[in-house]
Amino acid sequence: MRGAKGWGGMLERLEIEVFLALVEELHFGRTAERLGLTTGRVSQVVQKLERRVGAPLFERTSRSVRLTPVGRQLAGDLAPVVAAMEEALRRAVDAGRGVTGELRVAFLGEWTAPVLLRAVALFGERHPDCRVDVREVQLSNSRSSLEDGSIDILVASYPFDGMAIGPVLLTEQRALAVPAGHPLAAEASVSLEVLGDHPVVQYPAVTSVGFKRDRTPDRTPSGRPVPKGPSGGTFSEMLSLVAMGRGVLPVGLHCRQYYPRPDLAYVPIHDAPPIERGPVWLPGNSTERVREFVRAAAEVAAGAGRTGG
Repeated sequence: MRGAKGWGGMLERLEIEVFLALVEELHFGRTAERLGLTTGRVSQVVQKLERRVGAPLFERTSRSVRLTPVGRQLAGDLAPVVAAMEEALRRAVDAGRGVTGELRVAFLGEWTAPVLLRAVALFGERHPDCRVDVREVQLSNSRSSLEDGSIDILVASYPFDGMAIGPVLLTEQRALAVPAGHPLAAEASVSLEVLGDHPVVQYPAVTSVGFKRDRTPDRTPSGRPVPKGPSGGTFSEMLSLVAMGRGVLPVGLHCRQYYPRPDLAYVPIHDAPPIERGPVWLPGNSTERVREFVRAAAEVAAGAGRTGG
């Protein structure tokens, strides 16, 4: 990349790299070290860019470096452009090399593992030169593992805010987890309205807003407030809170099979939409490997039927 057109000339790659690095570091010395330049060279590049813009991009004192409003605007405009160019280059490299290298996939919850492993098998048959690493994540690190690149694809419940979403691979009926001796445990099914009558155990703070709104809503369908119970750090902790009588918890009906406990009962919810699960990944990580794996997973799910028990 030689540069991008702007301000009567070409914006050189070095100018972009120095500016965006200084935006992150806010320190000329650290920026120079990061880019393998001298501090004087960094200063020269910034001054040249400021002359092009016609306004200061940074406020400099002997103790600090801060963005000016103009600098902040330029950083906000440039960052997505650079990210898009890097993604275009990555796509070109993927297309040139084919599906090779390594793909890291993960599952959240035992019920998603079988479809994931079948997708791994099909993907491996089609792309033997790409190694697939499979791991499990928890509620506490599922998002951060995608964001820091520890994993490329996660099979998880929808919605998953801020991520690219693939086709639905699994659907299931919702149920309410209650203590075994709870009055609702003897019911054949319950309505979402019962959430207004009992504290509802909450998911950990790192869980996305959209997911929590879907699983543990603030209000019942008729508009009654839903009392909030305590939060658990893991799904097993949340179920233990239910068993202790600290609240109830909407879950998937698969819990009857994968989380059977003598101190819990799972009562179907007859008026709730099904839970949907499928692949999610970081939008900036839409590589050919990711796309091919999502395609394989969709084919596996279509062949087996999406609904589970």
